[in-house]
Amino acid sequence: MIEYLDQLDSFVWGPPLLILLVGTGILLTIRLGGIQLLKLPHALKLIFKKEQSGEGDISSFGALCTALAATVGTGNIIGVATAIAAGGPGALFWMWLAAFFGMATKYAEGVLAIKYRQIDANGQVAGGPMYYIINGMGEKFRPLASFFAFSGVLVALLGMGTFTQVNAITSSIESTLHLPAEGVGIALAILVGIITFKGISSISKVAEKVVPVMAISYLIICLTILATHHASIVPAFKLIIESAFKPLAAVGGFAGATVSMAIRNGIARGVFSNESGLGSAPIAAAAAKTEWAAEQGLISMTGTFIDSLVICTLTGLTLIVTGVWQTPGVTASALTETAFNSVLPTIAGIPLGSVLLMVCLTLFAFTTILGWNYYGERCCEFLFGVKSIKPYRLLFVFMVGAGAFLQLEAVWLIADIVNGLMALPNLIAIVALSKVVVSETNAYFDYLNQSKEVEIKSVRVVKEQ
Repeated sequence: MIEYLDQLDSFVWGPPLLILLVGTGILLTIRLGGIQLLKLPHALKLIFKKEQSGEGDISSFGALCTALAATVGTGNIIGVATAIAAGGPGALFWMWLAAFFGMATKYAEGVLAIKYRQIDANGQVAGGPMYYIINGMGEKFRPLASFFAFSGVLVALLGMGTFTQVNAITSSIESTLHLPAEGVGIALAILVGIITFKGISSISKVAEKVVPVMAISYLIICLTILATHHASIVPAFKLIIESAFKPLAAVGGFAGATVSMAIRNGIARGVFSNESGLGSAPIAAAAAKTEWAAEQGLISMTGTFIDSLVICTLTGLTLIVTGVWQTPGVTASALTETAFNSVLPTIAGIPLGSVLLMVCLTLFAFTTILGWNYYGERCCEFLFGVKSIKPYRLLFVFMVGAGAFLQLEAVWLIADIVNGLMALPNLIAIVALSKVVVSETNAYFDYLNQSKEVEIKSVRVVKEQ
């Protein structure tokens, strides 16, 4: 069964889906005039915008942090290591490429999330791919929306939101602090229950506090390691570019990689990490307080920038400059820990690198659990109504606790497969509604240009007086 699921997983995440994901990003990049490059400074400014107007449950910053909570996870640490271990340093280049075009896709997701959101029976905002499918494409496409929502519930309950994250936390704490995995799992379930039963407001408040701290802390650690190997940074970039376009021979513990291996692993792990095109982030984006769909699209776009072009890049560079990517006998999951320990000291017999990585992994995985709880809840509510929310939350908390007792490789493969299947209906909707995205974009920037003209005229009048 494991072998069959592994083959199915490789098929789902094979060239057709990867081409569709990147192709959609290329299409949107062209239609939107390279918005992810030209408007990135404006998008980054919007993250810290204090004014909040329009309908919504949480701030735009809270929506971004909630999306980042689910996006920035073990994939940024273990996923990058896996990509480089299998595809070589060149995989990082293809991860950058996927992220660049993925920013345009994430922008479109944010725009459509706001454009087609609605209010549910509890008075809360409901949005995401299932809503922009039925409200944008029409009721006849409800089966497509239901397929996305069903996939989302399965991913939240069976893998991305529970088992894989819980296992990452418990195994890391158990190996570093020698605490029993079962006890950690139960404590984790209780904490998740306390936070998630209060709803999206509680989740976003936790995310707003934890996500910036964990991201900045991880960046400081990686920059510290890079500073000690500063002479290797430029050669590392050269190696990344060169091995992205030509085969890399076996060296040390690295078995060698072809260009196709670098492309596949880089794009697949990149998309898996930043989730651009998978349709998860727009569920959180829909809850943002904003009057302009394009404004939230720009804010959502920065999520991919932060996740892949910043955090994943620093992880990759750390692995390359320290040389651990070619160390014999080191598994992909242990590469980052080895890199950390190669620079950071050992205190009282305890490797500081292992401790700091444990803290980072724990925070990354914990926030991913919170984010996916909300994603699964919205998908469940779409399928079964608001009455299903409490039973879903109970089941989710139970699955979090159970994750510490289970080692189900089959479940992880199923979750990965269904996670890939989430992308299909979402990408279909994005392409079908791309005209709407362009229209909303033009309306927003026309408004900004008119506002600037009014301000300039006002300043001139004041000076003349």
